[in-house]
Amino acid sequence: MDKRPAGFRNPHNLPVKTCATCGRPFTWRKKWAASWEQVKYCSDACRGQAKKP
Repeated sequence: MDKRPAGFRNPHNLPVKTCATCGRPFTWRKKWAASWEQVKYCSDACRGQAKKP
């Protein structure tokens, strides 16, 4: 019998990408579900640094 809560999601099965700015790996988040293909940065801070010349 499975003893995990009904909403449990195994974090080891989520897709992973590498941040275009810092190079660190980051995993899929529910808020990115509709646009996962376009996500390039792990955070707003990295996205902000990428826009600077």
